[in-house]
Amino acid sequence: MEYFQLKNIPNMKYMRKYSDNIQYGTAGFRTKANALEHVLYRMGLLAVLRSKVKNAAIGLMITASHNIESDNGVKLIDPAGEMLEAAWERIATNLVNVEDRNLVSTIKHIIEEENINMSVDAIVITGRDTRESSPTLLNAAVMGIKALYGIVQDFGIVTTPQLHYLVVCTNTKSNYGDPTLHGYYIKISEAFKYVRQKQINNGQYVAELLLDAANGVGAIAAKEFQKYLGTTLAINIYNDGYGKLNFMCGADFVKVEQVPPVNFHAKRNFRSVSIDGDADRIVYFYVDEYEKFHILDGDKIATLIAEYLKELLKESHLSFQLGLVQTAYANGSSTDYILNVLQIPAVCVPTGIKHLHNKALEFDIGIYFEANGHGTVLFKETVIKTIKEAVTNPERSTNEKEAASKLLNIINMINQTVGDALSDMLLVETILHAKGWDIMEWEKMYDDLPNKQIKMKVYDKSIITTTNVGTQCITPEGLQDAIDEIVSQYKRGRCFVRPSGTEDIVRIYAECENLCDLDKLIKDVASVVYDCAGGIGPKPQVF
Repeated sequence: MEYFQLKNIPNMKYMRKYSDNIQYGTAGFRTKANALEHVLYRMGLLAVLRSKVKNAAIGLMITASHNIESDNGVKLIDPAGEMLEAAWERIATNLVNVEDRNLVSTIKHIIEEENINMSVDAIVITGRDTRESSPTLLNAAVMGIKALYGIVQDFGIVTTPQLHYLVVCTNTKSNYGDPTLHGYYIKISEAFKYVRQKQINNGQYVAELLLDAANGVGAIAAKEFQKYLGTTLAINIYNDGYGKLNFMCGADFVKVEQVPPVNFHAKRNFRSVSIDGDADRIVYFYVDEYEKFHILDGDKIATLIAEYLKELLKESHLSFQLGLVQTAYANGSSTDYILNVLQIPAVCVPTGIKHLHNKALEFDIGIYFEANGHGTVLFKETVIKTIKEAVTNPERSTNEKEAASKLLNIINMINQTVGDALSDMLLVETILHAKGWDIMEWEKMYDDLPNKQIKMKVYDKSIITTTNVGTQCITPEGLQDAIDEIVSQYKRGRCFVRPSGTEDIVRIYAECENLCDLDKLIKDVASVVYDCAGGIGPKPQVF
């Protein structure tokens, strides 16, 4: 390894200015934006090394998703559009936290340990969200990329799912799609219009919705989609970028608070959608004639998709292993419905998209969604090949071929690389249109158990450790016993505590059969967590 290849690495502008360590998690690095310049510079360096190892383009996305506007973050995207592999998460964490004087030696160590051929060309595809800090952080990343002679392909302001799409398209030489934003919009919108045909409305379904875009990049993408969709779907956009990013709006706010977003003119019994700041989460909701709020979250979306795919497989006489992957945040009623009504396998994995994605790959068709609305559907290549053959098979009936053709277009409508709020939205709209359902009919699939989630600040979130996919506390000692004692007093009660992967908080989730008991259940659990884990400030009040 010749030193001249590393001579440009030391850069006085991007020296480490903060002593606190930062961890690469499921969401990559995420913290206050003013602490991230050196992180972005070093992630630019790492992206080049990763590209050389994989001999493929790597993505670098600058976003803090549903976090507040003053935060920002960065994550790398592997060649197939997937999350960075776990071993390199550890490498990233180490690289970002080493002292400046050890930066070059750490890079040398990575090169030697991973046996990286530095003569291989490196391509890094970059994108950013709409945060004020993102251009500055992009410049830092680009400087890191160029310091190791990497090639930058910058797509500017894009949603996180769009960057995942662009990475996989670049590396598959257009087999997945055209590696441009136009290619992204045209692939998904044309599939949507094909399945819908000329029938815009159907039964109780009306082709119009209200969209809360969280004042993020999703507003830009939604407006662009509207150009491609034409009259097939009217999207009325609120929180379209003129307000504060993710402030009292967006999918995370609507899901946790279970109220409509601000600056949103909800029509009674009208289909409404909320996405998050980087457009990878989605929830549906409506307000009824009595002004009661109703939410249809990731669980409802997953079950709707599962039922529809099962119907299409039956109509096309195709047999594949269909499975659904959830986390502990999934409502208990949704799991019961999947297993007992749909009779589809359902498995629970630890929180984090990488866990859901990896488990979904084990099925022929794997559906995965977190309750927060982050999810997608994965199809094995052998499944896609079989469906294509069914479309053109002269021995199959017209109905079978039509169902198979719908399946193919559904696959094109789905962004399989990662949860994509706008792709998922069009898929849900397709299914509701096919069934002739309004949002109230969809909600009737099953009744959610009353549930609530709250956040609590603690001095040290690492005090709480968990097992059994994050549903049982190992430490502090005695905490789980206290939670179990409280939960046992409630019919169909369930509650768990989980430390956040990105914030100095713990999240508490609870559900039970009776709505009137829910606040007391979660308040009592929050009280014992506060006492055992050292909460900050007054004990949480639950209303």
